[in-house]
Amino acid sequence: MDRILVLTVDRDDDLGNKTSIRGPVVNRRNVLTAALKLGMADPEESDTNAILGALAQYDRLLESKGAEDEVEVAVLTGDEKVGQRSDRAISAQLDEVVNAFQPDRCIVVTDGAEDEAVLPLIQSRVKIEHIEKIIVKQSKGIEGTYYYIVKALEDPKWRSRFMIPAGLILAILGLGVMLPDAIGSVVLGGLPLLTGLYIFAKGAGIDDNVNRVMQEMRENADAAMFTSLLWTATLFSALFAFAEGWRQYEILTETTSASASVWLETLHSALAWIVLAFLTSTAGFMMLRIKRGNFSGRMVILSIFGLVVYSFVDSSLTIASEVLAGEFTFEVQSILSELTMPMIWIVVLWFAMVVNRSLKERQPYNVPYRGV
Repeated sequence: MDRILVLTVDRDDDLGNKTSIRGPVVNRRNVLTAALKLGMADPEESDTNAILGALAQYDRLLESKGAEDEVEVAVLTGDEKVGQRSDRAISAQLDEVVNAFQPDRCIVVTDGAEDEAVLPLIQSRVKIEHIEKIIVKQSKGIEGTYYYIVKALEDPKWRSRFMIPAGLILAILGLGVMLPDAIGSVVLGGLPLLTGLYIFAKGAGIDDNVNRVMQEMRENADAAMFTSLLWTATLFSALFAFAEGWRQYEILTETTSASASVWLETLHSALAWIVLAFLTSTAGFMMLRIKRGNFSGRMVILSIFGLVVYSFVDSSLTIASEVLAGEFTFEVQSILSELTMPMIWIVVLWFAMVVNRSLKERQPYNVPYRGV
């Protein structure tokens, strides 16, 4: 006997949002009803075609199956906020269907790349034998192309993805042209800088981590307020660092041309605000971890390590500035006086690591360690 499951996934839960039908939807009658209701609620919804495609695949298998074979069709729904929450819902529904039907293999019917993102999740529960992609036939004329562009921009999901970045780019370009030459060039130069940072963040997966943090903040609303205040302080500290560095640069270049000493002094003046931004952001992560109950001493150690780096960079910049100005004397006493604070912070870091390690070793077996 062969048990085959025909499966389609609505990752962003258009079915639930537009018809109030919650997944999983199992057996032909219920799936057909869901497809008809979704089609009547939104005739332009591509998920309707995917569901009908799954029904067509189910009917073909039903006609060709053996006497003892069994075929079932199901629709899984995720969540409007595509990501961890939607995949968690799909995973729970998939477990429910698999436990009830016990399929030997699965045929997945999908309408696009977004739903295909959950294929590894499905494959971890049941063997995927075939993937069928439903592509809706569209008009090839210019008028039809214009129509589909307009409809895409009316969709809140696509509108936020395309119109917000395009609007920001145009606004920055206009602002850069309108402002005076010096400031305008900085604004225009900042545009490719921000674009490059965004592309880098997407490539490195940083945006996924940011989305995960935002999700944690929504799930821990009481801690989110304090975390938001700390991250607001981080943002303002970063702005103050830029403003202080710019102010110092302007003062120094009034009396002398730009040189290595000027850039060192500029960086030195902004360093304290940079470190403050690092500490407030770390405190924000600490707050979330404390609320979730998985706080560990690593965040404390990371904060102290940041202070160690700050003290070394601060001393190095001071020595470098004095050397360039010809005011530094290369004596042991002078060097030690500048390195006193970094050494103190190294001792503090070592002490914190020892305490954290000792507390971890004292935890009973199989009891999760919560750190200092």
